[in-house]
Amino acid sequence: MERQISSEKAIRQLVAVSVQTFAKAFSARHITEYDDPEGTLNMKIHNVFIAVLGEELQYYTAMCRSFDSSLGNMLEALAINIAKLFYTVSQEVTGELYPEQTAKIAELLEAYKNSKNPRKVSINDFDELRNIQNLTEVQEKTHISDYYLLDEETDEHFLIELKIGGDLDNKKARSEKEAIFEQYAILSNSLGKDAKIKCYFATAYNRYGEDKPWTQGRVRQFFSVEELLIGKDFWNFICKSERGYEIVIDEYTKNAYIIREALEQIKQRYLPK
Repeated sequence: MERQISSEKAIRQLVAVSVQTFAKAFSARHITEYDDPEGTLNMKIHNVFIAVLGEELQYYTAMCRSFDSSLGNMLEALAINIAKLFYTVSQEVTGELYPEQTAKIAELLEAYKNSKNPRKVSINDFDELRNIQNLTEVQEKTHISDYYLLDEETDEHFLIELKIGGDLDNKKARSEKEAIFEQYAILSNSLGKDAKIKCYFATAYNRYGEDKPWTQGRVRQFFSVEELLIGKDFWNFICKSERGYEIVIDEYTKNAYIIREALEQIKQRYLPK
């Protein structure tokens, strides 16, 4: 119980500090850039088709795009910092990758892409990358990873590709799965066939509403249900707690007023009326 309380306190502190730092930096940057023609907002307001609809719409359109991107970056960094409380965290995988594994990855991806192909995505497909025979010349490769986590208590390795809202088109969904496959192959070659490795596609929130089914076709075409960590499941996993999502959202909500105040400061600078 004491450890749970200590962990929750640490998570809450990370959330609070992240929100405060984000709000301060976001406000300061946009207010400082007010007279800069190449400032973040000023570079987004020159769409004449939006400008003729009014100054307020012009401002809010530019602000929403900037805010959405910056908030996503903050959440990604927050998740990494929380993960460091419970896992050994890396953001790259380096090792050997065989041409035969690369060819098998291409074969699997093409099968997923072709709706007429009877083969559908399966968690068991990862095993095929481990069981290839007659491997030839090896290639050394470094792969940037969103999250490569090692649970030292269980000796389990986790590879996670995080897309905040998970909104992927067909090309991006394919490239995300390709990256996961390659990282898995590299780790398998480095750690051995008996190493415990699991791969996930994750989102920071469920775009369909929390606890509702994740039905985005492009993602489901390339990722099996066992590979998904959507919204609550992602935060619970990162926090290593069934209450992880609850703790993160609760603390974020408590500190959200700081972001609202920062947004109001920016608005007063750009829309003083």
